[in-house]
Parts: sequence; structure tokens; C-alpha cells
Amino acid sequence: MSANAPIADELVLGTAMWGWTVDKVTAFQLLDAWYAAGQRKVDTATNYPIDRVPEHFRLAEQILAEWIRANGVEDLQVNIKVGSLNNMHTPDHLLTRSFMLMMLDEYQFLFGNNLQTFMVHWDNREDEREIEDTFRAFGEVVAKGLRPGLSGIRHPEIYASLNGTYGFDFDIQLKHNVVQSDVERYARHFSARCFYAYGINAGGLKLEEGYSDQSSIKARGADPEKFDSLLNGIRTVIAQAKENKNRPALNAMHQVGLIYAAYHPQMKGVLVGPSKVHQLESTLDFFRSLRQYDYRDVYEELVKLNQN
Repeated sequence: MSANAPIADELVLGTAMWGWTVDKVTAFQLLDAWYAAGQRKVDTATNYPIDRVPEHFRLAEQILAEWIRANGVEDLQVNIKVGSLNNMHTPDHLLTRSFMLMMLDEYQFLFGNNLQTFMVHWDNREDEREIEDTFRAFGEVVAKGLRPGLSGIRHPEIYASLNGTYGFDFDIQLKHNVVQSDVERYARHFSARCFYAYGINAGGLKLEEGYSDQSSIKARGADPEKFDSLLNGIRTVIAQAKENKNRPALNAMHQVGLIYAAYHPQMKGVLVGPSKVHQLESTLDFFRSLRQYDYRDVYEELVKLNQN
């Protein structure tokens, strides 16, 4: 990685836990703080929150739309992901041209001028003809002045092959953290700096001991103990980084996640999902630090740690 390689310069507020571990009041507070800080990008999806409560299907987008209406906002940059048919964590989806255009009309009505990006979500298909039907919908998305995007695509090679004809400038969301990364699976097909990292906190891992029942890692049913060895390695990297007194010290997993994502040379932006306002403020503060101080050495040590 070149010493002069740019780092990701966009933050996106994620909403995956809204209506689940983040209630509406807190979501409104997060949006207030996000907007007041000059941030505008917000990501949501039809199936958020994916808490397996059918009554919560599309709840996150409803919370976001209600905040927009209440505040008369017209300059958010909302990214909506469509295709999933439920929030039960199943692969069920519908991505035909007609369905996508129906959803496009619906979200243009719901978000108005705030809608910026329209994304395919959780596409497991391998039939090129079916996927090309989706590409025809993307043509109309672009014609309306919106950006096309991909998230959770099982066969990026098919999308890349078809895009040789269509030439869309996709924004691509992918999981990327110290536990798991999909970058290489996409990078062999998409070479542009077009990736947005999500899941940077590895499902809610913490450097300190103890998780509340409302923590995202407990809500998702994961076992944090199986990551003890990795966390010990990260703690060692942080301790070594503190020897550099010329920059703010590291002390939280969200900082590690930001470094690991932002310094990847193909990363355009990073999705963050704070559940409290103080977490959001801490994230924004540290992201500003990344513009002022060099943490490339930490990134390189984290990469080595992940390769072991």
C-alpha cells in the first residue's frame, strides 16, 4: 500500500438496528446529532431491522421518513437497499425490473429529494438473464439522476460481466472488518475505488469485558468468547500504538474498525452504526482524527494480525 494512498472520505449512518436495539427516540437523537455535525449520508433497507419480528418489517425506513417529515429536511443523501421480502433473515427476495421500479416510485415518494442511491440487496441469483432484467431497472434509476448500488451479492462476477455492456458507476457495500472481509471477492471484478465497508465493529465486539443484553452482538446471537485470541492481538496492537504520543490514543473497537476500513485502498466510504449519541460523537471525533494524524502503521499491523 502506497504511503500516499487516499483513505476513505465518506461516513454513512447505518440503521440496521433501528426498531430493534435502537428505539425511535434514540434514532431521532442520532439523526439530530448526525445532521448537526454536517453529515448527510444515511443508509437503510426494506428489511431493517432483521430481528425476525414480522411487525417490524420496514420499520427502520419508517423511522427515518418520520424524522425527515418532522424536520422538513430535503438535503439528506439516503441510500435504500431493496429486494428482501421479509426481515426473518431468509434469502427470499424479488429483483425483477417491474418490482424494482415499483419500489423506486415508492421510495421517491417516501424520501423525495433526500433519495440518492438505489441498491440491490441480498441477490443470490446466478441466472444471467434474470440479473440483466435488474440491470434494465438500473438504467431507469440512473435516468432519474440516482446512483445505482449493490450490497450482499453472491455472484459479483456476473454483475461485473454484464456491466461491461452497461457501464454503471456502482456504489458497492460489503462486509469488511478484522474478523471477516468480502473485499477480495469483489475486488477481482471491480477495480474502481467504489466500496463502502459495513460491519466494521465485527458484529459488536468490544475490547473491554462484558456485554449487556441490549448489545448488538448478543442480539445477533453471536458468542464473543470465540474471538478472545483475536481481541488479545488487537489489544497488543493498540498498546504498541500508544507509544506514539503525537496522535490521539486508541481505546475502542470502533476506532480499530474505522482504521481497518478507511485505510483499505479501495474503500470509498464507511458505514457506522452507533446506538447512542455519545458513540456517534466519538466516531465523528475519531474520523476527524484520521484526517489529521497518520494511523497507517496501525492498519498494517491489523492486516498482519488478520493474516495470521
